[in-house]
Amino acid sequence: DLHKPIDKRIYKGTQPTCHDFNQFTAADDTIALLVGFSAGQVQYLDLVKKDTSKLFNEERLIDKTKVTFVKWLPETERLFLASHASGHLYLYDAEQPCGAAAPQYNLLTQGEGFSVFACKSKTPRNPLLKWVVGEGALNEFAFSPDGRSLACVSQDGCLRVFHFDSMLLQGMMKSYFGGLLCVCWSPDGRYVVTGGEDDLVTVWSFAEGRVVARGHGHKSWVNAVAFDPFTGAAQAPQPPELSGGEEEDEPPDPLVRRSPAVTYRFGSAGQDTQFCLWDLTEDVLYPRPPLSRARTLTGSGDTGVPVPGLPRSLSRSNSLPQPAGTGSARGPPPDVPPALSVGRFATLTLQERKGPSGSEKEHKRYHSLGNISRSGEKPPGGAGSRGRLDTAKVLGTALCPRIHEVPLLEPLVCKKIAHERLTVLLFLEDCIVTACQEGLICTWARPGK
Repeated sequence: DLHKPIDKRIYKGTQPTCHDFNQFTAADDTIALLVGFSAGQVQYLDLVKKDTSKLFNEERLIDKTKVTFVKWLPETERLFLASHASGHLYLYDAEQPCGAAAPQYNLLTQGEGFSVFACKSKTPRNPLLKWVVGEGALNEFAFSPDGRSLACVSQDGCLRVFHFDSMLLQGMMKSYFGGLLCVCWSPDGRYVVTGGEDDLVTVWSFAEGRVVARGHGHKSWVNAVAFDPFTGAAQAPQPPELSGGEEEDEPPDPLVRRSPAVTYRFGSAGQDTQFCLWDLTEDVLYPRPPLSRARTLTGSGDTGVPVPGLPRSLSRSNSLPQPAGTGSARGPPPDVPPALSVGRFATLTLQERKGPSGSEKEHKRYHSLGNISRSGEKPPGGAGSRGRLDTAKVLGTALCPRIHEVPLLEPLVCKKIAHERLTVLLFLEDCIVTACQEGLICTWARPGK
């Protein structure tokens, strides 16, 4: 009943900034809702059992900054994640208390631009884990459809994809400009789409660790991206998973993969009040040679690194192809001569050949991203393990290809649908839902529905 809300609350002194329903436990007798606030607290509500409200980070001892995003862990009853404008991400158990004092932490693991800490405590208490990711606010995160991987987008312009259980970095991408604001996985978990302050939508292949396309249609920041699971690839059979078997070492055979015409449909909504629809088609996903050279540029980490997807040092990218045992589908295909694996992005290798001058040192310093954290050398700017990527240094590399180096998509539809900035985009079976900063929630009927 749209005239009679199930629940209505007015908050004073702090504003709700994000929320998430637990779809896994939702039933007639329980609707678990999380609400994040501008001052850093997270509230747990059950809209049916009215007396079960809880407040986490109530004294703001865990984090004092705005909650940017909250999400229940896939298919769990009690665990949820909350990200903050501080760049920190916390794992909570809804059944555990928060301590009376500020939590103390032990370092569990760290890598390129991130660290993970566990809470020091004799008894279980929140937060169970703390992730420090990138620089600036962590704006949004999303779990892959299988729940194993977590994609985070930050104000430093980086998309980072983690294996959630092992807390290892699986892949990374840098925006063309400015922060990344939103992120979404394709229904089959093969692609990640981001939007942000470069006014672009960017499609990144999880399997290949590379940017496959960018979309230009918005005239301002992109606030929301979402795949339409009811169009295109949702009906296609699932391609085989890349799981460290023999398949990974062979280049994907375009003919095998093309059997059903796979098209992904996704949408974006921006601060320019425009709603765009995009199609990701086979000719973009599986380009014909000689474009297939681009696959070699994203090289796996240096030999022996258990974290696939990090860019190989460009100073080595003109060496022989990586050995096949690095657990990654990103080495050059066997039929590509080694010389081609430099590719179009390794612009600095030309300077390197002139002689071991200062340019080579600088080049290695900035581009061997996989080596910084292991050798203990701090990245430039004294950022320590948070890791700062200078756009000028990574532009033209596999982390951030130049505009002409990847296909540029045009929107199928680009329509002004609001008077204020658009903030929400959801695809449902019979309609599309949008919301804007005027406070209007609109449902748009699909053609024929």
